[in-house]
Amino acid sequence: MGRLSVGYGRGLLGAVLLLQAAWVWAHAPGLSSLDVAVKPARIDVRMTFALQDIEAFAPMDSDLDAEVSDAEREAAKPDIAKLLAGQLRIAVDGEDVAPTGLGQVGFDAENNAHVEFQYAAVPKRRLLVQSTFLQRLAEGHRQYLTVRDADGKVLAEKMLVKQDDGLSLSFAAAADGEPVASAHSTFNTFRDFFKLGVEHIVTGYDHLLFLLALLVVTHGFWQALKIITFFTLAHSLTLALAGLNIVDLLGSFVEPFIAATIIYVGVENIIRGDHPKGRHWLTFGFGLIHGFGFAGALREMEISSGDTGIFLPLLSFNLGIESGQIAVAIVILPMIWWLNNKADIAEKFLKSCSIAVSLMGTYWLLERTVL
Repeated sequence: MGRLSVGYGRGLLGAVLLLQAAWVWAHAPGLSSLDVAVKPARIDVRMTFALQDIEAFAPMDSDLDAEVSDAEREAAKPDIAKLLAGQLRIAVDGEDVAPTGLGQVGFDAENNAHVEFQYAAVPKRRLLVQSTFLQRLAEGHRQYLTVRDADGKVLAEKMLVKQDDGLSLSFAAAADGEPVASAHSTFNTFRDFFKLGVEHIVTGYDHLLFLLALLVVTHGFWQALKIITFFTLAHSLTLALAGLNIVDLLGSFVEPFIAATIIYVGVENIIRGDHPKGRHWLTFGFGLIHGFGFAGALREMEISSGDTGIFLPLLSFNLGIESGQIAVAIVILPMIWWLNNKADIAEKFLKSCSIAVSLMGTYWLLERTVL
């Protein structure tokens, strides 16, 4: 009995630690975008950040009332433009160049800032783009850089991070005298977003907590496989809908709804107990909403790749998420099955995990709505 209690304690501790990681990383590490267009007479740059990523460096709440009014947002635009202009290095043929005039700042409905700069220079031999602002942001922040020509053709793409925050691009003269860069690598784009998807899951994303709440009632391989399969199918369908621009849901709806799904599954586990009937259909329906959460993060940052637009980043990001989910499931499922097959502790284990899941879901729901 003592050994059994130790095993139960270890299992419960592992579940609690996993849930605690999900609490800390309820949202994925920050993601932003940097688009550079090399035109015949100038370089156009467009940066997109979540406001929460830049507000610490360009405060908007001037009256300190814990709310940012439209007037305060407008008043903050020059500071935001100045901040980002000073944190972006553009070097043309070995010479650093400054933007012509102040940057243009705009906001969207999803609390993102879009900042545009123009540079009166055109590279003939080499272009260097360095986003030093990444040094100020959290360790997990990623910024996707895309360099295009005047016709919108992608010349280079790279996922920038704090340790590697720049891209140097060599040009060669074309027959008409215009600069031409070497072709970009589709594989690198796929790899970057696949890795990003895996990182989002294994660091404890709220979607992972939802999956854990679904799997905690299973006793064996086939029950778990059905749930994981239906979750994967839902994500794939969402990917197709988002990639083809058929359905697009606002993040202000999706994020609270995701929190609500976590609460629902946790409460259902407490009320209905061991492996409720129809759990795979519930997984599929709620999985669709979680998939829109994945797609929304990339859409809001206006991320696209080459001729595939947003489809390749979405596909590789989603595959990374699914791969990460499977890897985590392989690790935690044996523990869940062992505990669920011990009659004297199974019910306590299920209820303890489900209560923790529901409480965390409630916190996220409040955070994404009224807080």
